[in-house]
Amino acid sequence: MPTTNRKKQGKDTAVQGTNDSSVVSKVSAAAQGYFKDDFLQHFVCKVARRAPLINRGYYVRWRAVDHCVRRFLHVTENCPKRQILSLGAGFDSLYFRLHAVGALDRAVVYEVDFPDVARRKTALINSNITLRGTLDSHLPSPAGPVFVSSGQYRLLGVDVREESQVEEALGAAGLDWAAPTLILSEVVLTYMETQWSDAVIRWAAKLLPQSLFVIYEQIHPLDPFGRIMQDHFLKLNSTLHALRQYPDTAAQRRRFLDKGWDQCVCLDMNEFYLGLVTEEERIRVESLEPFDEYEEWHQKCSHYFILTASRGSLMEQALLSYAPASPVPSPPLSLSPTVLTAQTVPVSLEGLGTASTLVSPGRVLLTGGSSRGGRGTVIRMLVREGEGWRSVSVEPSEDLGVRLYHTATSLPGGAAIVFGGRSSPLNPTRGLFKVTLDLDNPLSPSDSKEETIKLSAEKIVCTGDPPAPRWRHTATIVSHEGKNYLFVFGGKNETEAALSDGNFLCLDQQHWTEIQVEGAIPEARHSHSACSYRGGLVVFGGLDRRGVPLGDTAVLRPTERGFTWERVEVQPPPVARYSHCAHVIDEKLVVVGGVWLHSDGVPGVLIIDLTTQSCVEFSLDTTSVPWPLMLHSFCSELTDPEERQLLLIGGGGNCFSFGTHFNPQPVTVDL
Repeated sequence: MPTTNRKKQGKDTAVQGTNDSSVVSKVSAAAQGYFKDDFLQHFVCKVARRAPLINRGYYVRWRAVDHCVRRFLHVTENCPKRQILSLGAGFDSLYFRLHAVGALDRAVVYEVDFPDVARRKTALINSNITLRGTLDSHLPSPAGPVFVSSGQYRLLGVDVREESQVEEALGAAGLDWAAPTLILSEVVLTYMETQWSDAVIRWAAKLLPQSLFVIYEQIHPLDPFGRIMQDHFLKLNSTLHALRQYPDTAAQRRRFLDKGWDQCVCLDMNEFYLGLVTEEERIRVESLEPFDEYEEWHQKCSHYFILTASRGSLMEQALLSYAPASPVPSPPLSLSPTVLTAQTVPVSLEGLGTASTLVSPGRVLLTGGSSRGGRGTVIRMLVREGEGWRSVSVEPSEDLGVRLYHTATSLPGGAAIVFGGRSSPLNPTRGLFKVTLDLDNPLSPSDSKEETIKLSAEKIVCTGDPPAPRWRHTATIVSHEGKNYLFVFGGKNETEAALSDGNFLCLDQQHWTEIQVEGAIPEARHSHSACSYRGGLVVFGGLDRRGVPLGDTAVLRPTERGFTWERVEVQPPPVARYSHCAHVIDEKLVVVGGVWLHSDGVPGVLIIDLTTQSCVEFSLDTTSVPWPLMLHSFCSELTDPEERQLLLIGGGGNCFSFGTHFNPQPVTVDL
């Protein structure tokens, strides 16, 4: 066999393997109640429970395709004949599911896949009484690639790239080229070299004049998530070819219009989920399993799309509709031509959900979080030496517990308050600690054996009514009547999707107290930022109870009686985001990183002028960072107010099923 043929065969086998993995994940999502499908289980040897993040990912895929199928069946309900043609169907159970609910009146489902896949699926159908029982009649199979032929279901084994063979086989199997036809392609065309997938799109437009093409695939290959997504499929020997030429929804739409389709609507999965899935259904889905991977969920959804393209006036009615009032408006970016540069710091240090605090000039304390070693209680300190940094181990006098997405807030004299966090989405970490470093303790030179710095950790038992346990909150120092208070705001816990309460801890008396707060309280949120500002604080962004990012700015200002909330109407409105970090420098709020649902790139640095109530976005140049820099679930410190330099530590995420990525080193950004 020639080498090129062997390579092609090897890649085809790898692509076929994605079917086996996919059906196991679909079975997992169905078993957890995300959608109802009693037939998928018959196509797997063993049921395996996937992570909630993967279950959600397969739910939104299933939901989007099901939405399009139902729309097609509704539009064609009065037609004497209609057809569904599934390209690269794999072990999909669509026919069996629709047949069971009587949705295939005057309809025939045609499935096309590699002969080996079709052969395996045929064997499973023939050996299973439930699957076999759905075949209402057995027609004599034409000679050739038709493996199963019944009144409403035809399974063909032919390579979709072989245009003439597919056309001949479908004709022999009884496809009516003039009848209204739904063409389905779920992560199939992208595995082909683009010349072949383009040919399929053009071929379908030419031969099926009354048709709807539905495609679900990936986009955005060049941002950090997209790079890791591509690497995942490369390791599986399943290159995503279409991404190079068609990297976003606009390019995908042009692709179909240029190849003979009359109209086309393309939505990324955030737009579909938040715009076309009812709030009632989203609440149901989001209550099925404990969940706290919002960043990866939204990034996954921004890197996949659902597209409908129509031929003929009837199929125009079946196109996806844009949500009339999207819950996630995308204001245009006010982007500065100036680009800020990110530089790596040669220190090996990683972590997700870690908290940081600057305990003294040049010393950054890091607590909690998770790393490749798991979720632990390891505490580190970054120490500045000249122009560089080094990492030092810290030994606390008392165990702080496993904490992710907690807060560490600096106090005078090298101390900090550690509050909140979780060990899992069902287990908030309780207890409030005051930790104190011995700032007189000299540090050894960086070329010596690493020493351990002692840390005094005192569990504080406070009086008064403590706030409910929480994580993804903020804890900020504010001042009232000459005393400092820790103001805990927002967050979430195992029962509340987002919290809106504000709680004051008097640091002198270690007492949770009530202080009068006037004005409209900002809506409930988590994963926001809050920075001390003029005795009060400034809050920005976050994720609301619906799981929708916020882009508002609010200031808690001191008054004679207590505090008052004031909304800052920033113009132009900033793009909503969450899981970012923020700092106040003079009268400017500096917002770094985060996750947004805006389709253009990823957040860099946003500057909000609190005096003029204006803002501007700066993109980050990360060309000198040798790995994909993910600025969410990270922490940030303004290490030198004079030099205006930010130190960004940790960050990354579990990229859907693509593996966990950690930023392995800190990064500096010079403002």
